[in-house]
Amino acid sequence: MCKYTEEQGRKLKLVGWVKNTPRDTVVGQVQGPKEIVEIMKNWLRTVGSPMSSIDKAVFTNEKQITSLEFTNFTTKY
Repeated sequence: MCKYTEEQGRKLKLVGWVKNTPRDTVVGQVQGPKEIVEIMKNWLRTVGSPMSSIDKAVFTNEKQITSLEFTNFTTKY
């Protein structure tokens, strides 16, 4: 799912990262304008990778930041 998530993040001009876990889940961090982050969260909840099966999407540690901490959207391995 990371490849498609990375593509969607870049398409929306967000920054951050995404990573597959050994438990067949995905973790990551997304930063950008609140309304665009909400679009990304909805995409993660309902669309995701063409081959993924989304059981649930949990978003935690949400907070407002004064400046972006990343310069692009990447996949971590």
